[in-house]
Amino acid sequence: ALPSCPELAQALNGVVRNDARMRDWANLARYREANAKLPKPAQGEARVVFLGDSITDGWQQPRYGGFFPGKPYVDRGISGQTTPQMLVRFRPDVIALQPRAVVILAGINDIAGNTGPMGNEDIEGNFASMCELAKANGIKVVLASLLPVSEYHVAPRGVPQTTTRPMSRVHAINDWLKAYAQKNGHVYLDYFSAMIDDKGLLRTELSEDDLHPNAKGYEIMAPLAEAAIARALRTGAGM
Repeated sequence: ALPSCPELAQALNGVVRNDARMRDWANLARYREANAKLPKPAQGEARVVFLGDSITDGWQQPRYGGFFPGKPYVDRGISGQTTPQMLVRFRPDVIALQPRAVVILAGINDIAGNTGPMGNEDIEGNFASMCELAKANGIKVVLASLLPVSEYHVAPRGVPQTTTRPMSRVHAINDWLKAYAQKNGHVYLDYFSAMIDDKGLLRTELSEDDLHPNAKGYEIMAPLAEAAIARALRTGAGM
């Protein structure tokens, strides 16, 4: 049987996405113009760059209250990205912007295999490389925990986020991030503990899709991020 129009459209969209990814795998073009227009930090300005995936990218949406209004914070999240892509972007999207600190939230898409199979050691190595680049350029590092996922909003015949992103791996990466931060003088930002329920999953009221935070989720995350940034800028010591 010939494919239906929706099937053809879906296949064509997939080809277009794959073609774009092959031409700019790390999506360096996403923020190139914005980076060029961003002025250097003002005297005494404590600029902070948030580097991440869709959870960071989505924080810019007005429905979530905007991205830290009045703060010299720069959002450089890209939906769907993994740590190897962010490592490629680290120089143009972080170092070149001359921040005092960087907040890195990544890894959940690595676990899901968005850019191919990734072992925990591969993910950890990419985190370490980004931290080493930051340290070499005098940038304080805040390592954010991976957020929990859940299985409360699975569509019929859908695959639970706990299957594509097993919580055992989330725990393992978070344990490594916390230990690495303590060992290397970075700050560990623990979103995870503030967002889990009694089952150890992402609280149902904090997400509509078991993966991305909603407005209530970001309300919890924002003050935790602010406190972690303050620690990084004040002492640079891990916690």
